[in-house]
Amino acid sequence: MSGPPASRVERDASLKRCFIGSIDQGTTSSRFLVFDGTGKPIASHQIPFKQMHPHSGWHEHDPYELLSSIKTCIEKAMEDFNAGGHSPSDIKAIGITNQRETTVVWDKDTGEPLYNAIAWPDTRTASIVHELKERKGAADLQDICGLPLSTYPSSVKLLWLLRNVEKVKAAYEAGRLTFGTVDTWLLYNFNGGKDRDFLVTDATNASRTMFLNLHSLQYDERLLDFFELDQAKFKLPKVVSSSDPKAFGSMDSGPLKGIRITGCLGDQSSALVGQCGFDPGMAKNTYGTGCFLLYNVGEKPVISTHGLLATVAYDLGRGRRPVYALEGSIAVAGSGISFLANNLNFFPHASDVSEMASSVPDSGGVVFVTAFSGLFAPYWIDDARGTIFGLTTHTEQGHIARATIEATCFQTKAILDSMEKDSGHSLCELAVDGGMSNSDLCMQTQSDVIGIPVDRPMMRETTALGAAIAAGFAIDVWKEVEELKEINKRDRTLFRPSLSKSQRQKMFDRWEKAVGMARGWESSSDVDEVS
Repeated sequence: MSGPPASRVERDASLKRCFIGSIDQGTTSSRFLVFDGTGKPIASHQIPFKQMHPHSGWHEHDPYELLSSIKTCIEKAMEDFNAGGHSPSDIKAIGITNQRETTVVWDKDTGEPLYNAIAWPDTRTASIVHELKERKGAADLQDICGLPLSTYPSSVKLLWLLRNVEKVKAAYEAGRLTFGTVDTWLLYNFNGGKDRDFLVTDATNASRTMFLNLHSLQYDERLLDFFELDQAKFKLPKVVSSSDPKAFGSMDSGPLKGIRITGCLGDQSSALVGQCGFDPGMAKNTYGTGCFLLYNVGEKPVISTHGLLATVAYDLGRGRRPVYALEGSIAVAGSGISFLANNLNFFPHASDVSEMASSVPDSGGVVFVTAFSGLFAPYWIDDARGTIFGLTTHTEQGHIARATIEATCFQTKAILDSMEKDSGHSLCELAVDGGMSNSDLCMQTQSDVIGIPVDRPMMRETTALGAAIAAGFAIDVWKEVEELKEINKRDRTLFRPSLSKSQRQKMFDRWEKAVGMARGWESSSDVDEVS
């Protein structure tokens, strides 16, 4: 039997000598990985950072800790990389991926943050959202930017800061306020901070602010006017493609000093790229702090009429047209497991959830609506809160653990049902990644609930891989997506549904009933607006 052509062997050998760094700044941890050109991780380091919850529903990060955690990860990973016989000069480029919507504001003159970063799950803006929904023009927003009014996007977080933090308001009135999502804050600092005032974002991150016209990929005055924001009083980053040889600058210090940053993607877009979801109709589901399902709809945005978001999937530049996605966002996934471990002391580590959930054959009739931040897609119920139904004297910790896993799986089914209605097509297989996908029980449950196979890669750092792919495209490591068809395709695990259609529907009907009963736990007047 003949082997692969010599040209392919030579190409693979060349790719194994080509290295790309990937910065992955997530909701609860930061990491830095080095991939070779075949998509194999060569070195990595990850560290968690502090989660701040000063009031109920509030979620903040220290902007400086986001930065320092990445610098530490780079230093530690590069020690391992160098110990493997490599040197920093072997790294050809760097990609960045980041938690989206999380909002950072700083003083353009000093470069110092004016408040903690308000993280994407934060719900302090609920009363502002209720107010905005009554404003003239509210019904038109989604057609322009793809997002509905909710506590989720960056826009309402900025409004809260302007209304409640004097330093932010003063900087805005003086024209010194700079706004950015996490990618912009990182790139600003990697490129010299206030000395260069380097302000850029990519289209995937910008599309999560509610300031970007999804069709033109430019900031839209109608959106800024709706939020009553004066462009003369604050600075917005320049929107560029997700892959560019010059737009993102280079590292100005540390072990990677001088190395170009050539790719940038919001984390969920990055996971879609890392799963090689380049064809319309392909989808991925990432089970992280939250859970995010992206469905590639091609080169024209599809505005959802069934509770989903329209977003930029990726824009690989070089004359290529941007690609769009329908997205279903679930606020609580892995954070629900962490809640059982950290708040209720069910088990020492979140990774222990499968063992506890496997101690019982099913949830015993327990349904846990994990609406700690309200419910996101496709329900968009801001006033829902975490609610457990079906407790009896029979209930054990294992039932609640299993119900917590099932909550994410049920919400994923609701999103897939909406995607089928919006797109006119049903998915035949779901690619997965993220922390919860490590659990065989969770992935089997997901397949049982949605009734289609679930496809899990062996190498699950697909979010970081996506950023590396975007960076590689900019410097011609790859020139066409067809060259990536073998990346991360080996030793994948396929979970097939084992329940009947009637069993699946009975479980889902009970979930939908519980969702309806979880409404109305918090009114807008209950929201704490302490500054």
